[in-house]
Amino acid sequence: MRNNKLCSSGIGGQAVMEGIMMRNKERYAVAVRQSDGSVVVDTQEYKGITGKYKLFQAPFIRGIFSFIDSMILGIKTLTFSAKFFDDEADYSDEPDKFEQWLADKFGDKAEKVIMGFTVVFSIIIAIGLFMVLPLFIADIMERYVSWVTPGHVPVIEGIVKMILFIAYLLLISLMNDIKRTFMYHGAEHKCINCIENGHVLTVENVRKSSRYHKRCGTSFLLVVLIISIVMFILIRTDIVWLRYVTRILLVPVIAGISYEFIRKAGSSDNKIINVLSMPGMWMQKITTKEPTNDMIEVAIEAVEAVFDWEQYLDENGIRRTPVRKVMPVDKQPLPKEYKKDRKGSGYNWKF
Repeated sequence: MRNNKLCSSGIGGQAVMEGIMMRNKERYAVAVRQSDGSVVVDTQEYKGITGKYKLFQAPFIRGIFSFIDSMILGIKTLTFSAKFFDDEADYSDEPDKFEQWLADKFGDKAEKVIMGFTVVFSIIIAIGLFMVLPLFIADIMERYVSWVTPGHVPVIEGIVKMILFIAYLLLISLMNDIKRTFMYHGAEHKCINCIENGHVLTVENVRKSSRYHKRCGTSFLLVVLIISIVMFILIRTDIVWLRYVTRILLVPVIAGISYEFIRKAGSSDNKIINVLSMPGMWMQKITTKEPTNDMIEVAIEAVEAVFDWEQYLDENGIRRTPVRKVMPVDKQPLPKEYKKDRKGSGYNWKF
């Protein structure tokens, strides 16, 4: 299949439970394969906080707020998809005591409060696990290992960061529900690559497309870690408490720089940028898997709900042949694990 690399489509998304979320500017769609084999597609608008003020759209600043927006939307769409797989025995229209307290306390804003708390909590956990913990381990080694000097601390810290990140991805990839989520993640990438390489969006063409993409959220997280390693090798201090303060305060700066790199990588075919993007692509060997045809069908429905790929191809001068619609194939029953364990989101975002 010959590729005709086109300009960035601007669409992106993430895998959810038994489905895909695709976003195009202020519109997003969630397509979910239900246990009876049918596909539910829900299309909504989400403006987010990035578009509220021009300052939030400035280079190196927009990355911080785009990341927050992506987390909010990711949690929201994951929660939506999970509703289709709740056990009937556990389902009740009556809110529990905590939900009732939130409703009484915050009224219609209760959902936003929960969402905000979840995002803040997630960010704190991530900073603690991948920023503070590696430094703590390096500081302990400096104190108790004779050959470790203050100059070794940022290097050891960087090594620990990479080990933790890769180990985390490998461990969650062993979970049955995450395995299927990573397959949907692969379907999402394949759809975008199919379009951006000038091909008609069909199951056959998507199947042949790559499951790796430079604008992937996995790549973004890896770039964040790499930039933080380089930055803290250059910015050193022997004052222990100040080391921790700088790690926390510079998180927005690191996120902003990482965002600009991923944004540029997604719209550039520069050889240097392609080389720098390779580690992120390699990491996607863990977070994306080859999807089944029925997963690809779900991804296509999510794309078509928010993006006119035919117009996109026409505008880029790609000649098309009429698309023949086919019936869904290769349907697979949902694993029993989904009724017991519904963790993981397959988080991924585009710019």
